Amino acid sequence: MQITIIGTGYVGLVTGTCFAETGNNVVCIDIDERKINNLKAGKSPIYEPGLDVLLERNIKEKRIQFTTDLANGIKDARVIFLALPTPPGKDGSADLQYVLDVAESLSKIITKYTVIVNKSTVPVGTAEKVHAVLAARLDKALFDVVSNPEFLREGVAVDDFLKPDRVVIGTSSEKAKKVMDELYQPFVRQGNPIHFMDERSSEMTKYAANSYLAMRISFMNEMANLCEKAGANVDWVRIGMGGDSRIGKRFLFPGIGYGGSCFPKDVKALAHTALDMEYDFKLVNVVMEVNDLQKKIMGNKVRNYFGSNLSGLTFAIWGLSFKPETDDIRDAPSLDLIKEITEAGGQVRVFDPEGMENVKQIWGDKIYYAEDQYDALKGATALIIVTEWSEFRNPDFDRIAEALVHPAIFDGRNVYSLEKMQDLSFYYESIGRRVIHPQVRNTLSMPGNTIIRERGTLD
Repeated sequence: MQITIIGTGYVGLVTGTCFAETGNNVVCIDIDERKINNLKAGKSPIYEPGLDVLLERNIKEKRIQFTTDLANGIKDARVIFLALPTPPGKDGSADLQYVLDVAESLSKIITKYTVIVNKSTVPVGTAEKVHAVLAARLDKALFDVVSNPEFLREGVAVDDFLKPDRVVIGTSSEKAKKVMDELYQPFVRQGNPIHFMDERSSEMTKYAANSYLAMRISFMNEMANLCEKAGANVDWVRIGMGGDSRIGKRFLFPGIGYGGSCFPKDVKALAHTALDMEYDFKLVNVVMEVNDLQKKIMGNKVRNYFGSNLSGLTFAIWGLSFKPETDDIRDAPSLDLIKEITEAGGQVRVFDPEGMENVKQIWGDKIYYAEDQYDALKGATALIIVTEWSEFRNPDFDRIAEALVHPAIFDGRNVYSLEKMQDLSFYYESIGRRVIHPQVRNTLSMPGNTIIRERGTLD
């Protein structure tokens, strides 16, 4: 099948590459000439495990091409996917400017029947808006507009696309349904379903799924905060809950808040949709409130321990991306933490396997970017773990203790077991679990702070 993808961001590039991998001829279009030239050379603008291999193979086999020329890029297309950004506005609503602008451009150049697919995450009613823009210039027999939301998890997006749990397609056209069914059959050979529904239900499904998962995360973060006060261990609570088949084990890990390109934006957009419908969606509003507070919890723990004035102190941060196996820092908790520490007078040394270049675009030379995780520790007062990258799971604790000015670890992802940390000489504070207090007295003298601690106990 001849397919065109408009937009080579995270969703567009993964979608185009995976369609090419199953034998389709794909053209990817973007207005960013530098990005297109890099893609032609096989250089991906994003980090996603497995994507580079597929990209290189399909470029070599000439199943995928890249261009900035819209008219030339869509001339043979049977299906055109709109994988365009829909950034949140100040009120939380999704900005459809890019989607509608491209739709208007397509209305001037489409000459044969084409299925136009909204792959971007868009508010309920967007398919109708795109249809209206196209119909203003085009004969309605020349196109159908379909909603096909993506459910890709960053870090495993290639597997998610090639072996989806389900495919959701919103269309009221039998003709478009047959085209989309043919297109997706290679991906559901093991029996996973293709759910056909109306366009509005399809659009709502995406927001409902992401908002529900965000709600589970926020619920467990609230439970973790309660566990700390009650003297319970949230790890055992999570395991006990997850064993219930009605609940399941996934998305029950507490931490310092969700981030990324989907959850924050989609929850806000769903709340705004409810507002437009004059419905007070209380649960979604609380999810956002809880997440905003949770992002500050690690900064609060650090200030509770070291004092509100962090002048003269340096903190090592391991992990910047919002989750492992991605370079995505959009709405990442690390950004909130860096801001809190620096505003309190502290210095920051950071390391992330993939996310540092993106953070540099925000923070520039105001913070130190380490060569590796141990370089980040040099001269640091304490270590803060923000993202649970695999290489942080079994570090050299002797090396950490030797490098830190004060052997304290603040673990925002519960990477280490309490039993392990009890045997080591660190002050260790995590999320929803008891604090580990080594029985070694230590005196710290700092500019603005003269405190004596039995590590973890403020005298």
